[in-house]
Amino acid sequence: MNAASSAPADPLQRIAELPGVGAAVEDTRAIVDRLLGHRVLRRRSTDVSMEALVRGARASAVLEGADVTLQDVRSGDCEDPRVKGALRVSGELGTLVETWPKAPRQVLARLHALAAADAIAEDALGRPRDGASGAAAEDPLGIGPPPAADHVVERIEGLDALLAVRTSVPALVVSAIVHAELLAVRPFDWGNGLVARAAERLTLIERGLDPKALVPAEVGHAELREEYGPALRGYLTGQPDGVGAWVRYCARAVAAGARDSLATCEALKRG
Repeated sequence: MNAASSAPADPLQRIAELPGVGAAVEDTRAIVDRLLGHRVLRRRSTDVSMEALVRGARASAVLEGADVTLQDVRSGDCEDPRVKGALRVSGELGTLVETWPKAPRQVLARLHALAAADAIAEDALGRPRDGASGAAAEDPLGIGPPPAADHVVERIEGLDALLAVRTSVPALVVSAIVHAELLAVRPFDWGNGLVARAAERLTLIERGLDPKALVPAEVGHAELREEYGPALRGYLTGQPDGVGAWVRYCARAVAAGARDSLATCEALKRG
């Protein structure tokens, strides 16, 4: 048997086998399992999930450039469209889980409509950028210009194909690639980060790592903010080192989100 025939056919499997990825996935899985086994969840799983959604929404909005505290978010008085959009997205994640693997483009359109409802014209909600507006896709992470608008549909179709494959690759790997691909192509004129991080969460939920939506990965990305853009730029090189480093970074962000919810559990336990 030659080397070509023995290589894994699934491109995600090749990514999962990059140096350090397996160990990072296992380390994060162990922390998530600690969270899922916490005794507070026997009675107050919904409370922890709701707190994770609020904290995740605030973190995602901050990553888009919002200047907002958790207290501001809880008060309901914040008018920043990034905050309002992030809260709408978080609030509807649970209703989109079943549709996500079957109709990703439909879900992405819905996520964008939720994220951008207070920021752009109604007739642009959920519609991929076509270059007609003349607006450049926002780039709060400083990763550089996105592909031309005429490549958006092609790249999203590639993501559809990726999600259609029921791979045995860990959810963390799949979610990291979904996240990176959406930020690479930036399919919309506004709110791509909100959409990409929500898609990461949906993948983690739908693929079984976080079935109760308890892990605010967005909080982890906010904690590791200084590494977020550089890790993504590494992924965009397409080189194995860069892709592996991105997946390992995402695993650490998810682990940080799980630790955040563990702290919530401990606070509830103390009363």
